Amino acid sequence: MSVKETKYYDELGVKPNASDSELKKAYRKLALKYHPDKNPDGQEKFKIISQAYEVLSDPKKRKLYDEGGEQAIKEGGNGGGPFHNPMDIFDMFFGGGGGRRNRGPPKGKDVVHQLKVSLEDLYKGAVRRLALQKNIICDQCEGRGGKEGCVESCPQCQGAGIRVRIQNIGPGMVQQIQSICHDCQGRGECISEKNRCKKCQGRKVTRERKILEVHVDKGMKDGQQIRFAGEGDQEPGLEPGDILIVLDEKPHPKLARQGNNLLMKMEIELVEALCGFHKTIETLDERVLVIQTIPGEVIEHGTIKAIRGEGMPLYKSPFEKGKLIIHFDVKFPKKNFLSKDQIESLEKCLPARTETIVPDDAEEHNLEDFNADDERRSRVQREAYDSDDEGGMGGAGQRVQCASS
Repeated sequence: MSVKETKYYDELGVKPNASDSELKKAYRKLALKYHPDKNPDGQEKFKIISQAYEVLSDPKKRKLYDEGGEQAIKEGGNGGGPFHNPMDIFDMFFGGGGGRRNRGPPKGKDVVHQLKVSLEDLYKGAVRRLALQKNIICDQCEGRGGKEGCVESCPQCQGAGIRVRIQNIGPGMVQQIQSICHDCQGRGECISEKNRCKKCQGRKVTRERKILEVHVDKGMKDGQQIRFAGEGDQEPGLEPGDILIVLDEKPHPKLARQGNNLLMKMEIELVEALCGFHKTIETLDERVLVIQTIPGEVIEHGTIKAIRGEGMPLYKSPFEKGKLIIHFDVKFPKKNFLSKDQIESLEKCLPARTETIVPDDAEEHNLEDFNADDERRSRVQREAYDSDDEGGMGGAGQRVQCASS
C-alpha cells in the first residue's frame, strides 16, 4: 500500500494498512494517556492524535490523506475541511457527555479510567475494586465557596474569565493574546479571603476517595466500557457526569483472543507428528483437557486443529463458547541424529522417494547453511570497504603527487 506520507499513522503508532479496530485501539490508549485532565503536559500530543484519528477513521478523509498527505486535508476537497475539537472526538469515541440536555441542568464531563484485566478475568469474570479521587460539593458551604452573597465578579478580568494582552511584534504590528485569568482560574468570579469557606478554601468542592466495585462479566472484550452513571466529578449547577471504565486486556503468555475463539501454538516432536501423541492443555479456568491423535494420522508442520466449545464465553451468553484453535509446530531433530544403518531402516518405513532424472551436463553443488544476519553484516562491510576504497584512492593519489613534486 503506497501513501504520500505517514505522519498520522506514525502519531498513532500503526502501519498504513492498519484496520479500523487497530486504529481504535491505538487511539484509545494514547487518548487516555495524554488527556489534559490526566496529563497537563500532553495537551499538544492529545490534539495531534485526535486529528490523526479523526482523519484515518473516516474512509473519505483517509483516502484523501493517503493520496495527498496533510496538505490535502487542510485544503479541504472531498471529505476534508476543518478539524473538530479534540475533546469532541474524545467524547464521541467514548460515548461521553458534557453537552446540554433538553431538560434539566447541564451535565458535567465524564471521567474515563483504564482498567487492566487479564485474559483469565475476561474468561471467568471478575470483581475488581478501584480506588478513585473525585470532586464532591462541599457540605460545609453547600457549594457556595463561602458565606451567602460572598461571590464577586473578578476585578482583574471583569468577570470574563480571560485576560487579553497586546504584544508588539513589529513596526505597526501588534498581536492579541488571550489567556485564562490566573486570579479566578477562568471562573470569572472570586471570593475574598476573609469570606472563603474554611473547608474548601472557596473552591466549592472537596476531594473524596471513592471505591468502585467493577464487575467484569464473562466474555467482555478489550476496549469494552463499563459505565457508572452520575459518579463523575460534582460541580455546583451541573449534573454529575459519569465514570467510564475502559477494559485494557493484558497479553497472555500462551493464548491470544480472536473474537470468541482462543488461539494457541503447540510444539510437537517429529515422532509425535508421525506416530501420534497424547497432550494436555490447561484452560483459563484451571481445567485440564487431554487431546490425542490416532496412530497413523500425520500432523504436518503448520496444521491447524480446533476444539469446539473451549474458546471464550459469549458476552451475556456465558454457557456458549467459541473454539480453541491450535496451531501445530513440528520440531525436527538436530542433524546427524541417526546412524547410517538407522537412516536405511527409517527409509524403509517411509514412502518411497520420488526419482530425480539428472541430465548428463548437470553441475553438482553442495548445500551450505545460510544465515540472513551474517549475510547482512557481510554486505554492510563490503559496502563500507568499497566506500573507503573510493575515497582513499583519491587521497593516496594526492599523497603520491605531493611526494614527487
